[in-house]
Parts: sequence; structure tokens; C-alpha cells
Amino acid sequence: MVKKTVKEFVGVGRRKTAVASVHLRKGSGKVLVNHLEFEKYFVSPLIRQLILSPIQKFAAPDRYDLVIRVRGGGIEAQGMAARLGVSRALVLENEEMRAPLKDLGFLTRDARKKERKKYGLAKARKRYQYSKR
Repeated sequence: MVKKTVKEFVGVGRRKTAVASVHLRKGSGKVLVNHLEFEKYFVSPLIRQLILSPIQKFAAPDRYDLVIRVRGGGIEAQGMAARLGVSRALVLENEEMRAPLKDLGFLTRDARKKERKKYGLAKARKRYQYSKR
């Protein structure tokens, strides 16, 4: 039995509580997300376009296969995390893509998270209504 080794590049992206692991390998443009077809997992065409934008702008989309695993967060955050993962994997594959990807903000990790609720308050900053009488 001969085992074929496929060279793949792995990029990890995060947004809020979503984490995406993206495996980029040479192929025919097939995209799998959590063992599902791309269109079945990400129903919105805007989010699909968001995820594939780094490949569409700087490489041929039909040259790579993507295997994406996402956990946590919502669909939007998972899409943003996947885009960051795709961008990082492309940089590992070709270091010359770093500058143009960085210029478009595809390599910037959005660090904004939900602020924790504090005791004595209704939410993170919202207070209970004050009554003088």
C-alpha cells in the first residue's frame, strides 16, 4: 500500500468566540466546511464571497481545495474567522502574497469580543434605573 502525501498549508483564524482551521491544498476548487458542502453550511452568498475573497483576488479559485473546520460563535464570526484562516494559509503557500493581503486587511485579526457583565449592573455597562423616590 502506497500512501500519497498531499502538501497542505494550515491557517487558523479567530473572531469573537469562533475558531476556524483552514487546510489549503492544490486541487480543483472544492470547498468543504465541517464535512458539508460549502453552500449547505454557509447559505448566505455574501459570507461565501467573504471567505473566498483572498483566493479570488490573488490566486485562481479553481487551483485550490479548501477543508474548513469551524467551531463557536455565529455564522458571521465563523465566516470572518475562515477568511483570516484562508489568508494565513495563502501566505504560508506563497510569502509574496503577504503585502497585498495585509493592505486589504485580510491578515488583521479582529480582536473585539463581548465585554463581560459586571456585578451590580444590568449588563456590561447598563445600570438599573435610578429612582429618587
